[in-house]
Amino acid sequence: MIRVSLGCFLAANEIVWYAYRLRTEGFRFPETLPLQLCDLTLWLTVLSAFTLNAGVYEADYFGGLGGSAMALLTPDLWAPFPSYPTAYFFLSHGFVVATLIALAAGRLIVPRPGSPWRVWKVLNLFAGGVAIFDFVFKTNYMYLCVKPASGSLLDYFGPWPVYILSGELFALGIFWLLWLPFGVRKDPGPSRA
Repeated sequence: MIRVSLGCFLAANEIVWYAYRLRTEGFRFPETLPLQLCDLTLWLTVLSAFTLNAGVYEADYFGGLGGSAMALLTPDLWAPFPSYPTAYFFLSHGFVVATLIALAAGRLIVPRPGSPWRVWKVLNLFAGGVAIFDFVFKTNYMYLCVKPASGSLLDYFGPWPVYILSGELFALGIFWLLWLPFGVRKDPGPSRA
């Protein structure tokens, strides 16, 4: 019941956000598409909470926990505090982290062996598609063209395109650190296919 409630909250929060943006900004192609990594991992987290699918959970465990935790530590806020966009930002990222931890801590589902590499490859394919979209439509999804305006860890990774390559290595390192609690256990716990 808790996992379904978390999934429902995340989905409802996101749908309210889409309605708010549509009402206040209208639909603006290509700027308003959900192509950020956090958009992808949020919906994967909802799917994980509902289905306990191992492949989906692994993708959002590494991408969502790593990405959302980083977003919470170095938020790229576009509205002042307090405001609905700021509250949405912290609710969506915070509940992704909470849901992923709850699923693992409750031993409902955990990453399988080899998952850090698999997820890293899949997320690179996603980023490659987003990079093509960014190039064609002159956007900056996933910060592949320009670093965030507010300070972030990317500021320490060098100029473009060096920060992308440095970020790749950093992400892989984070994925392996996130894997440690599961990789050193003798009993891997339940895993759903």
